[in-house]
Parts: sequence; structure tokens; C-alpha cells
Amino acid sequence: MDRPLYERIAAEIRHQIASGRLPVGAALPSESQLCEQWGASRGPVRQALAALRAEGIIGGGQGKPPVVRSQAVTQPFETFLSFSRWAHDLGRTPGQRTLEIARRPASPEAAEALRVSEGEPVVELLRLRSLDGTPAMIERTTFIWSVGRLLFDHDCDSGSIFAFLSGQGVDLARGRHVFDAVNADATDSELLEIPPGAALLRERRHTSTTAGEPLEYSDDRYRPDIVSFTIENSQQAARPALLRTQGLVS
Repeated sequence: MDRPLYERIAAEIRHQIASGRLPVGAALPSESQLCEQWGASRGPVRQALAALRAEGIIGGGQGKPPVVRSQAVTQPFETFLSFSRWAHDLGRTPGQRTLEIARRPASPEAAEALRVSEGEPVVELLRLRSLDGTPAMIERTTFIWSVGRLLFDHDCDSGSIFAFLSGQGVDLARGRHVFDAVNADATDSELLEIPPGAALLRERRHTSTTAGEPLEYSDDRYRPDIVSFTIENSQQAARPALLRTQGLVS
């Protein structure tokens, strides 16, 4: 299913800001120019600009032309869960290679994270993710059986699993992220093309429904020279924004 037009307009402006084509202080195209560029009415254009203002990326409004306020491009919740969509929004090319997908009994760690009984069937997925052809991250994901079984009839290398599951009606509504550093094991070293023992940034993600029912637990390991994370806060923001960003080397 195509994304709403206002989301595509906002994503393109985010990309222009992140790439430096629209630097801080630069004026955005006018509403009429954006309408002409996208063949859109003012409604979707105004929705896109409102979303960018809410993220703190642009300022203006109420008669003032919109201008770029920050290049720290925030990630909406769905793009933070989806590596593919985050990469596309930055104008990068995401890649994925599924190395293993299997039904297995839940390990003690997965059972605790998913609140299921140890040994209960779950679906485990191992994927290598890349940016512009460079290995960037390894996903070790465990799904509860009712969600994971949907992936057996899906080509997991075709794009975002998050988008596919959402399209199947899975309520991926909430995420909790825990970050630490780990040393690359033998599998990490081989797949990410780094020396054994090299430092990796690890994100342990717990995804649940609106009601808080666990659906997914993932241990994601990133090369820190390619991907990093930033916490951005302000006196005006009720909560800090968690951003996934490109590393210094790409």
C-alpha cells in the first residue's frame, strides 16, 4: 500500500535537510510551489509541513515562510522500527539478507521478554542489513508464534518486515529500546566484515501492542562507524527524541 501523500512530501523534505540541500536557515519552497511540484492540493502539503514543525525541523507558520531550524532529522515511530524506511527517507539504499528463519522453542531470555512459557514455540529470524551495499547491522529477532508464522509465507528479503506485518493487521504500536555495547562474536565478525572482538552498538528492542502485549524481541547489533543514535531534548519538548543517525563513515 502506498504511503499517504503528506508522508511522502515530509520524507522528501527531511531528506533534503539531512543531505544539506536545505541547510539550517534556508527557506522551504512555498505552499504553492510544493503543490505544483507534487501535483497536490494544499491539504497534504500543510499536513506535511505541520508534521515537520512538530518534529522541530522547521519553523515559521502563521503568515511566516517555513525555514529550516535543525538538521537533526527525527524519526517517526514507524521509521525507527523500520530500518528500510529510515534508510529510504535518507536517500540511502537499504539491503537485507535473511540467513535463517525457523520455529524454535523459546529460550529463557526470549520467554521472559515475550512473556511466554520457556519452550513455547516462537519464530526466530536472523537477518543481515546493509546500507548502499555495506554491511551495517545484524538482526536477531524472536516473534511470538501467532505473529512470526506470518513470515513463512513472506519474502523477508523483499523489504520492511514491519510494513508487511502492519499490513497484515498486526498491532505494532509500542517500542522499548535498551542500548549498550558488546564485542563482536564470530558470527558478527564474519557477517559485518569486522575483526573479532570489535565494539558494536547493541539495541535490544521490545515491541508490543497498544495494550502492552509483547509481540517481538530483537537483539540488533550495529557497526558504530555506519549507524549511531542520538538523544535530543529541549525545554519545550515533553520527552526527548531518540534519533537513529548515519555514522561518520559510510
